[in-house]
Amino acid sequence: MIFITAKFRVLPQHAERWAEIAAEFTQATRSEPGCLWFDWSRSLDDSNEYVLVEAFRDQDAGAAHVQSAHFAQAQQTLPQYLAETPRIVSTSVDQEDWSELGELAVER
Repeated sequence: MIFITAKFRVLPQHAERWAEIAAEFTQATRSEPGCLWFDWSRSLDDSNEYVLVEAFRDQDAGAAHVQSAHFAQAQQTLPQYLAETPRIVSTSVDQEDWSELGELAVER
C-alpha cells in the first residue's frame, strides 16, 4: 500500500472550519475504489495544524487519486485557506491494513 501522512497548517481564521472546507474533497477521496482510508486529525500542539493520514491500495490507486477531478479541484480551492505548503511523508508499505501495536496490547 501507499501510506501518506501530511501536515496542513491552516490560516487561523479558517482553522475551526477546516473539516467543512475539506469535506467535499475528503468524501470524494474516500469514495475512490483504491482508497483504504483518508482520515483527518487536529494537532494537540497547534490548533491551526491538521494531520491527514491516508492510504491507497497500490501505486495505481495513488496515481488515480492525484489524477482525479476532485484532486484537481482541491489544488485550486484549498491553498487559499493554508498558511504554508503542506508537508508530507509518502512511502510504500508491504501490508494492506493497520497492524496491532503489540506493546500496548489490550487484554479484556
